[in-house]
Amino acid sequence: MSTSKQGPGFHHVAIRAFDFDRTLAFYIGAFGFQRRFGWGEAGNRAAMLDTGDGNYIEVFEGRKEGDAVPEGGILHYALRVSDVDGLYRRALDLGATSVVEPKDVAIPGDHVVDVRIAFVKGLAGEVIELFRNDEL
Repeated sequence: MSTSKQGPGFHHVAIRAFDFDRTLAFYIGAFGFQRRFGWGEAGNRAAMLDTGDGNYIEVFEGRKEGDAVPEGGILHYALRVSDVDGLYRRALDLGATSVVEPKDVAIPGDHVVDVRIAFVKGLAGEVIELFRNDEL
């Protein structure tokens, strides 16, 4: 279920998968996302996976093995999680590769914000940050 508000806000991140079914299984198994809506036919399918808070990961079928995965304008996207270490291990068990192991970081800014983070590379080459903090 999505919520609406005035002004812009995050809704979804879209990725094009090498292996559509395995990518859906990865996001459902690793992070507990739920498939909310799907469309298309074999070779041209897509699905919206609810992250649990009304935001979505949109997965498209159609990237061929060996296709380049240009970074483009998105460096990574972050998922707000309560258990960075547990989800990091579960993501690796389901085929992700490690980019940055779980660690605590003090971010100096307007004031110091302590966070726990980790980064994995998903099955379509996307970089996913696992982020835990009670303030942000």
